[in-house]
Amino acid sequence: MSQGSSAGSPGEAICVVPGDCLCAADDKHVAGKGTIERSGYIYSCLVGRVYTQQQEDKTELVEVRTGQEQNIVPTAGSVVTAKVTYVNPRFLRCEILCIGETVLKHKFRGMLKKEDVRATERDKVKMYECFRPGDVILAKVVSLGDALSYVLSTAENELGVALAHSEAGALMVPLSWAEMRCPLTQARELRKVAKIPPEDVAFRLARSADRRPRRRLSPGATGPLLSIQHTADQPEVQAVA
Repeated sequence: MSQGSSAGSPGEAICVVPGDCLCAADDKHVAGKGTIERSGYIYSCLVGRVYTQQQEDKTELVEVRTGQEQNIVPTAGSVVTAKVTYVNPRFLRCEILCIGETVLKHKFRGMLKKEDVRATERDKVKMYECFRPGDVILAKVVSLGDALSYVLSTAENELGVALAHSEAGALMVPLSWAEMRCPLTQARELRKVAKIPPEDVAFRLARSADRRPRRRLSPGATGPLLSIQHTADQPEVQAVA
């Protein structure tokens, strides 16, 4: 790898951004932290510097390191927290903000296809009745898709919309697995609601909220947070203290 450098030579390391092709993934180079192997090449997943390290089997471990040493990246099976940025009838795009409970310093792109929204009646899914731009969702990573955008799924009860604001700007409360209500106008909106207490996601995002401008809401705009308790017959909504 002509452009790489050893882990002990930071002055020679080159700077890269997510999506940069680093080298061929061959019998001499192995993808390490901050990188991903795809179609026979090793790509960067982070903004940082490239380092290579000689291993015992004579191969070179290729890594991308940031100044903060954040090398965590989404992997298949990871549960991520993401913010929806775009919705059309076939799929949505989002920014991955957290992996598990770890708040990311650098966001990753995600995509959720119509057929991966739920496990049943996939042909009847209407994307705009499940998600809206600005929604915070919980999803599971399926794989790395095109253009280094992670393919996500919400086809489990615990996955879907965790936090959403109404058209009036208020934080909505869940009524069922398919509806949320605005506490200001009492208007109902359709969503694919996740089976979790939403305050857990709010706590997880608290550390990252300071990095983004906050929109001020009118007094009383934020309603009580509710959790959905599943019963044999139907969901039961309870207030969270």
